[in-house]
Amino acid sequence: MPSLPVERTPAFAFLESPLDRAEHLRDDAGVLAARWPLARVVVVDVEGRAAADADGAPLRLHGADIAPADDDAPLFLGLRDDEAWFAVRAANAADVAIPRWIDLRTAAAGWPAFEATAFAQARAVLHWQARHRYCGACGTALEYRRAGWLGWCPRCELEHYPRTDPAVIVAITDGSRLLLGRNPGWPPHRYSTLAGFVEPGESLEQTVEREVLEESGVRILRCRYLASQPWPFPSSLMLGFFAEAAPDEPQVGDELEDARWFTFDEVDAALRGDSPEGGLLLSPSVSISRWLVEYWHAAMATQG
Repeated sequence: MPSLPVERTPAFAFLESPLDRAEHLRDDAGVLAARWPLARVVVVDVEGRAAADADGAPLRLHGADIAPADDDAPLFLGLRDDEAWFAVRAANAADVAIPRWIDLRTAAAGWPAFEATAFAQARAVLHWQARHRYCGACGTALEYRRAGWLGWCPRCELEHYPRTDPAVIVAITDGSRLLLGRNPGWPPHRYSTLAGFVEPGESLEQTVEREVLEESGVRILRCRYLASQPWPFPSSLMLGFFAEAAPDEPQVGDELEDARWFTFDEVDAALRGDSPEGGLLLSPSVSISRWLVEYWHAAMATQG
C-alpha cells in the first residue's frame, strides 16, 4: 500500500462549523420558547430543500417571522455562539414569502459552511420524523418530545430516536492504480469510489471486504479507516477507508454498470479538470468520495 500522508484534513461538506447541539436544552421548553423569537430558523420543504432568497443564499428567517402549528413544534438544532437555531417544515411557514428553494447539494457547494451544515442536520431529522410517524410496535401515532429528537408512543411508551445508517466508502488501490465504479444513471464518464451499507453483526472492515467483492469481484487485502462524513440523503454516515487490493480484473454484477482500474495520470487529469473528451469525471468536492480520491492521489505523488 502507498505510504499515506500522516495527516490530511478532511475537506468536504457538513463537517465545518457545526452547531453546539446543546442537548441539555432539549428538555427545557421554557428556555427554548424564550429563545424562539430571536432564533434563526431553517425552513425545509417536503422535498428536503431549504428556503433561500432570490439569489439562492440562505433566507434569514427568525422565530418571530413564523408561527408553528401547536401540534408540530419546531426542531431545536442547537446554538451558534448564543444564537439558537431551529428548523420547521414548510407547512409551518406558509405565511412567509420564500423566493427560492435550494437542495442540499447546491447549498453544500455555495452556502457558508455553518449554514449548509445546519441545513444538513435539519433535513436529516425532519426526514426521520416524516417517515416515523407511528410506533413500530403498536402502530400508535407518535408524540415528538425533547425538542423533536424523541418520538414517544403514548400507548406502549416505547421511545424512538433518529436513525443513522452506517456505510463504508473506499479508495482501493493495487499499489499503482485506483479502482472506481459507476452506477447506471450517472452522467457519462462519472466514476466514484465504491460504497455500501454495514449489515447487522458485521464489522466495518468486513463490510469493506464484502461490498468490494460483491460490487467488483476484487479481493481486499487490508484496509484502514480515514474519516467520516454525515450524508443526509436521507440518513447515512459515510465511513471512509483506504484499502489495498489484489490486482484482480473487475467483474461487475447487478449493482454497478462498470468498474475499472484508473492510472495515476488519468486521476491526475480528472482532478485538474483536464481530462480528454470522454475521459474520467469524478464526484464533486462536497463528497468524501472526492476527498478519498485526492488522498490516494497525494499518497501516490509523494512516491514520485
